[in-house]
Amino acid sequence: MNKKILIIEDETSLQKALSEFLMEENFDVAAASDGEQGLILAKDENPDLILLDIILPKKDGYEVLAELKQDEKTKRIPVILLTNLESHEDIEKAFEKGASTYLVKSNYKMEDIVKKIKETLKLANSF
Repeated sequence: MNKKILIIEDETSLQKALSEFLMEENFDVAAASDGEQGLILAKDENPDLILLDIILPKKDGYEVLAELKQDEKTKRIPVILLTNLESHEDIEKAFEKGASTYLVKSNYKMEDIVKKIKETLKLANSF
C-alpha cells in the first residue's frame, strides 16, 4: 500500500510539481492550498506525512502545525515544513511546535525533498 502525503502549499506551480514528483515515486498525494483546507484534509485523509508551507492564506503553517499536534487524530503524523523562511527564530518556532524536519525551499531540489520524506517515514515507522 502506498504512503499518503498531504501537501499544504499555496504556490500552485510548486504544489503541482511536488504532487507529480511524489506520484512518480509511488506516493498517494492529497493537496491543499490554504491552512484551513489543509487541516480538514489532514483529519479526513489521515496522511502518513504532511509537507507544510509556513506562509499560507487563512491559517499560517505555525497555526496548522500547532492544531495538528493538539489533535489526537493527527498529532503523530510527521510534518516537514517546506518554506522560504530561514531565520533561526522561524526554525526554532517550527521545532517547538512539533515539526519533524525544516527545509528551506531554495536549498533543496525535488529529489532531496523526496529523500527527506522517505527518511522521515522510515523514522516514524520504526517506533
